[in-house]
Amino acid sequence: MRSALIPARTAHQVVADGRMVFFYIDPSAVSAERVRDQMLGHTATISYQHQAESSLISAWQDTAEPDPETLWRYLDEAAKTGAMDERIRTAMRLLRSRPNENAKDIAAAVNLSSSQFLRLFALHAGTSFRRYRLWAKMCRAADAVSNGADLTTASTEAGFASPSHFSDAFRAMFGLSATQLMSGPTRIIVADSKRAGLGRD
Repeated sequence: MRSALIPARTAHQVVADGRMVFFYIDPSAVSAERVRDQMLGHTATISYQHQAESSLISAWQDTAEPDPETLWRYLDEAAKTGAMDERIRTAMRLLRSRPNENAKDIAAAVNLSSSQFLRLFALHAGTSFRRYRLWAKMCRAADAVSNGADLTTASTEAGFASPSHFSDAFRAMFGLSATQLMSGPTRIIVADSKRAGLGRD
């Protein structure tokens, strides 16, 4: 297995030798169900072997700095056909720009009651508002790091209450500390708001 789609909030461990590329997809950009349709194999929890796996590997194996746009080209059909309530898509965009907003204020901004909003959000995002807000903060921190900020500055800019809060949240989400991740030859790329992806090589 050389490519896999792992749903949000699914605990997993990757054991591999050599180079790996992790690509985290924001549900406001691409429907996970549509991407799953492009995978050739499935288990109860994950899907594997993207239909364009060979092309993806060929495009990246001899490249010093892989281009996330290459992956997006293969996911583009899923992005075009993914159906999402536009109010929820707008809410996600607002939350990525204001990751400390609460559900009540975001719901009001898209003309929904709090209860309607939370129900629709979970339905379309595949995760809770609270978890997505944490993801939005992580993306903000990743963006700061990719632009040269240290982890303490990045966590503050992202709205975490303290560096320790960021550290605990990072470990819980990714399975290792941010310091461990950044100690290796890691490159973080945050895609633009239209595509809302987070990649690391």
